[in-house]
Amino acid sequence: MIQVLYDLNMHMGYIYDIPASGARHIMRLMPLSLPNRQRLVAGSITISPTPDEQSHFIDFFEHPATSFMVRAPHEKLDIRMQARVQVESHSIVADFSPVLAHLPDEIAAVWSLKPQSPHHFLGNSPRLFETPLISEYARDSVLPHLTVLQIANALCARIHKDFTYDGEATTVDTTPAEAFRLKRGVCQDFAHVMILALRSLGIPAGYVSGFLRTIPPAGKERLEGADAMHAWVRVWCGEMSGWVELDPTNNIPAGTDHIVVAYGRDYDDVAPVIGVLKSYGSQQTVQAVDVIPLK
Repeated sequence: MIQVLYDLNMHMGYIYDIPASGARHIMRLMPLSLPNRQRLVAGSITISPTPDEQSHFIDFFEHPATSFMVRAPHEKLDIRMQARVQVESHSIVADFSPVLAHLPDEIAAVWSLKPQSPHHFLGNSPRLFETPLISEYARDSVLPHLTVLQIANALCARIHKDFTYDGEATTVDTTPAEAFRLKRGVCQDFAHVMILALRSLGIPAGYVSGFLRTIPPAGKERLEGADAMHAWVRVWCGEMSGWVELDPTNNIPAGTDHIVVAYGRDYDDVAPVIGVLKSYGSQQTVQAVDVIPLK
């Protein structure tokens, strides 16, 4: 087992052309504490301007969330998060997942509808609908003798190979069908395509939002604020193996460089900040993240 301790600093800022008012938002920014996965040592979130109302709740997938409202007109909104997190990594030493033909029996044997139940991650979700081209792409990656984990790894590697990371090609609202057509996008697009591909095969799959530590090239200084929020995929690999996390953007299993903020069916369940406000014109968004390993 490997353990890494991190300090996280995140800034999300919104600058409005015309002052906004009556703003209501929900945030999911604080890393989770997860048994045998990661531990939130301490954390805080500050909001400017100071909200007129603020409350905390636990959503369906058991994530802490904060709801707040700013009534008065404001030209910008600043959200800053600081946290210390310990992350653990356990190597997968054996594949106990069933072959695909036996997976439906294992899913049917799960009677629970708790948040971690595979039943929630099989069908359509707010942003993900059956897409024939992605389903065909998934079928092309399947051989009868492969286990569920082998299929997931094969899809992870194929998406990484076939798609080009391009921060200008898509937006947060780009559909998986459009990203698939372009074969370009960012981590959200890679994750959404992989989730749809797995679900089309009857494999439960969900979306993970979090942070990824990036390592600068040899001989280069680490750039402050150069890290970012990240997205990857969790796959239910049967009763014995349970949930496994894979990162198709980098073609790696999630490890000590991956810090979990939220689990959901797709991006809509885990969006870091969502909301409504009264305004018109456009807005600018800035984001800076530092993921700092402690010696």
